[in-house]
Amino acid sequence: MKKLKHLFDKNREWAERVRANDPDFFENLSHQQSPNYLWIGCADSRVPANEITGLMPGEMFVHRNVANLVIHTDLNCLSVIQFAVEVLEVKHIIVCGHYGCGGVLAAMENKKHGLIDNWLRHIQDVAQKHEAHLGEIRDASEKFQRLCELNVIEQVSNVCQTTVVENAWERGQELTIHGWIYGLHNGLLHDLNICVTSREDLRADYLTAIRGRASD
Repeated sequence: MKKLKHLFDKNREWAERVRANDPDFFENLSHQQSPNYLWIGCADSRVPANEITGLMPGEMFVHRNVANLVIHTDLNCLSVIQFAVEVLEVKHIIVCGHYGCGGVLAAMENKKHGLIDNWLRHIQDVAQKHEAHLGEIRDASEKFQRLCELNVIEQVSNVCQTTVVENAWERGQELTIHGWIYGLHNGLLHDLNICVTSREDLRADYLTAIRGRASD
């Protein structure tokens, strides 16, 4: 069996660079995990959370799946949110999608892709919910990118409506839910103008995001 030696070599090179900059880094990291952020992002290999935000290991708790979905029956995602909020006590949950998302594109296509069609159904539900708005966009590429944005906004709403987040707000825990999107073509993050700090603010923030567009 091939052991992917080149990846082990790269790992050693990386560890040596980190130790050269901070000799105590790994020793300190091994004793605690205290991130301020939970990142819920796409599994796409081109969107590494720590790298694009310039954060080091230990500074961000990360959950990724195809098309950055937050589904209320997904115990994996819900367990990550609960651990992040109740144990790590993160201050921010960031839902980050990306333009050109293959999962969103697959959901838009009238093709069968197999098992993943059941997962992509949730994106199709987003498209149907915003059918009138998307129907006003004539350019196919622009419509695709807008659905990437709308999908993030809907997932932020889903995060806010989990029992974990609602309970955190009820007990007065400081917690903000953000919706961002990443540009593969330029490496830049964009704010989708949804930043929710309480259950009462969700509807107004949601409507503002739906009516608006991404900003830097």
